Amino acid sequence: MGKGLSEHRSLRVAGMSPSAFRYQPQPDRNATLKEKIITLAQRHRRYGACMIYLKLRQEGIQVNHKRVDRLYAEAGLQIRRRKRKKVPVADRHPLARPMAANQVWSMDFVFDRTAEGRVIKSLTIVDDATHEAVAIVPERAMSGMHLTRVLDQLAQTRGLPKAIRTDNGKEFCRR
Repeated sequence: MGKGLSEHRSLRVAGMSPSAFRYQPQPDRNATLKEKIITLAQRHRRYGACMIYLKLRQEGIQVNHKRVDRLYAEAGLQIRRRKRKKVPVADRHPLARPMAANQVWSMDFVFDRTAEGRVIKSLTIVDDATHEAVAIVPERAMSGMHLTRVLDQLAQTRGLPKAIRTDNGKEFCRR
């Protein structure tokens, strides 16, 4: 009847080992854990692998953090990093020291705390030629309107300079 090649002989001809031919894959033991990680990640959108690991531990699941990291990455759940908003680069000029007073002022905010722990915000305006403090205005909070009032007051009493330098901090970036 069936007078063909034996299994051993046919595997040798094919160049395959008998163990590879008879191999039965084991069921994935991480399937339930992977599903649990995915449901936690969908419920808590901003949680990374570390927080998911802590949530699993809170539920009483004993699991290695490296396994959670691997399964989290395999599922493609990595949180996208938020890109920083790029401030457009203006034409840069070298900082030349002014020769006379009231040509260039530098303006910035300085923060301090009181003994009770409340924040004090001080607007400091300095003349770059004489290093004189033109104005120091301490306030708990300072709006843009208050800042323009201070500059208008300085314009009446002292006159405005040709240029005012500020840093690119968030304090001076408004509408």
